[in-house]
Amino acid sequence: MPKMKTHRSGAKRYKITASGKIVRRQAGKGHLLANKDVSRKRRLSKMVEISESQVKLVSKELPYKKYSR
Repeated sequence: MPKMKTHRSGAKRYKITASGKIVRRQAGKGHLLANKDVSRKRRLSKMVEISESQVKLVSKELPYKKYSR
């Protein structure tokens, strides 16, 4: 049986925490930043955990998910 391949775009988008949670960047920080409030931009900079409905889909993309620094 051949090895499964990691979905490379998924590997770049998601990170695994030490406790095994999957986190992602928030949308809305790419452009048009001049008219966004400073506190909003700071909040958008933080990583957030993926929603419960997406865990199964993302886990399929990362078959060898493992915490790494």
